[in-house]
Amino acid sequence: MAAIVPRMKLCSQGLEVSKQGLGCMSMSAFYGQPKPEPGMIQLIHHAINSGVTFLDTSDAYGPYTNEILIGKAVKGITRAKVQIATKFAVSTKDGKIDIRGDPAFVRASCEASLKRLDIDCIDLYYVHRIDTRVPIEVTVQNLIQNLGEGDFRKNFPRFKPENVESNKVIFERVSEMAKRKGCTSSQLALAWVHHKGDDVCPIPGTTKVDNFNQNIGALSVKLSPQEMTELESYASAEVVKGDRHAFMATTWINSETPLLSSWKPL
Repeated sequence: MAAIVPRMKLCSQGLEVSKQGLGCMSMSAFYGQPKPEPGMIQLIHHAINSGVTFLDTSDAYGPYTNEILIGKAVKGITRAKVQIATKFAVSTKDGKIDIRGDPAFVRASCEASLKRLDIDCIDLYYVHRIDTRVPIEVTVQNLIQNLGEGDFRKNFPRFKPENVESNKVIFERVSEMAKRKGCTSSQLALAWVHHKGDDVCPIPGTTKVDNFNQNIGALSVKLSPQEMTELESYASAEVVKGDRHAFMATTWINSETPLLSSWKPL
């Protein structure tokens, strides 16, 4: 099975990953209760053996427990065989969510993630949310320095009664097109992401081996420019009803930061 998952270069630094990754969030957080650890480790091993070697996590998933799970799963596996991406910026101190990109937080977050993952190098470390109080240059500069050193529908407005009927039409149209293409709707959605560019790597999450195997099938789904346009028309910003999250704070969708010249470090 590994041969059907191509490799690709991600970012400008030459990091090579599987053309489709595995998003690990749902194994530990947000979609119901955390799943039993042995089964999730087995799923991660199945992914790696299938050629999907790019694993995506975050210190916000759990929080922290998802990184620990990934660390346990890759222990004993040749490090060069697996590429691990994790993220920082979401602080949950004292039960309150805050977005932070200040130097001290970036440094502490990186060190903590390395410890939880039980590795000496993070292949891809990136900002989960933008801190609008800190110039993005300051946040990124610290990244560079570190390189040198319950029911989820309640929290998702798109599933609420006032929105779900309209959004269901989108799903029906996508399903109709998937039927014409001889694939599932999830494979079609992933294929759309793959066709957005050679430098794009989707990271679908799952907790079931059967769903993982189905996701890999997206790599063989081909879409014409006309089909891409058709799909995009189904789910344009004007068509989709409701925000992505109920807690859609502006700092989670607004990436404007102060000018670097205005920054006065503590």
